[in-house]
Amino acid sequence: MIELSIVDGVAEVALNAPERLNALDPAALGELLEAYVEAERAGVRALVLRGEGRAFCAGRDIANVDPATDDVLAYLGDLVTPLLERMSRFPAPTFASAHGACLGVGLGLLIATDVVYVAQSAKIGSPFANLGATLDSGGHALFFERLGAHKTLDLIYTGRLMSGTEAVTSGLFSQVLPDDDVLDATRAAARGAASGATAAFVESKSLIAALRDERLGLWRSMDAENRAQAALCATADYREGFAAFREKRRPVFTGRG
Repeated sequence: MIELSIVDGVAEVALNAPERLNALDPAALGELLEAYVEAERAGVRALVLRGEGRAFCAGRDIANVDPATDDVLAYLGDLVTPLLERMSRFPAPTFASAHGACLGVGLGLLIATDVVYVAQSAKIGSPFANLGATLDSGGHALFFERLGAHKTLDLIYTGRLMSGTEAVTSGLFSQVLPDDDVLDATRAAARGAASGATAAFVESKSLIAALRDERLGLWRSMDAENRAQAALCATADYREGFAAFREKRRPVFTGRG
């Protein structure tokens, strides 16, 4: 179900089970984790995540789940959360192209990605009211932080789904694009990042994660920025950037070194 390709330093991970809207069972979660591990081992400089067919990912595959015997903590706590944490720590810029259903664990995959471009057709929200279940995979934190308590609970209580346009206008994700353009735009952004100063990008990624997870204030954040900048001074890309500026040419960055 999970396909990985690597071209010119950019990994592309595809969820390829369109007949079930790329819903994820435990085996698929394991395959997805292994794809990220393999891409990291290959030293890629950017990664694209996408879904085949009509949807990005409709969430958990519940076709064969029996509520009487379901160990939901094993699925979410032992499989989903470690996967999302690993994805969020990927040591290069990551991008997702999202269309159609982006629900449950599918929404979590987007939360764990650095930059998300969504199609106008995207459907994002908490459709679990009719299942007697609740939003998972980080959805409460994302919605509360970006939308506030009232709109978050409105979406949860009603099960209403946001369009891609509304999700971006609300500050959930990066850009909204026509369905036919979103994947090409995502790939182009990933290629651009892969040719850039990846070490500097990864430092910014770490700083943003600390602001989110540790709630750094202004002065602690500034101190972290200072330390990151000092570390970057020792890299070849830092020296190349300054040399290119002085010589009035485009820099040629090589990656993390």
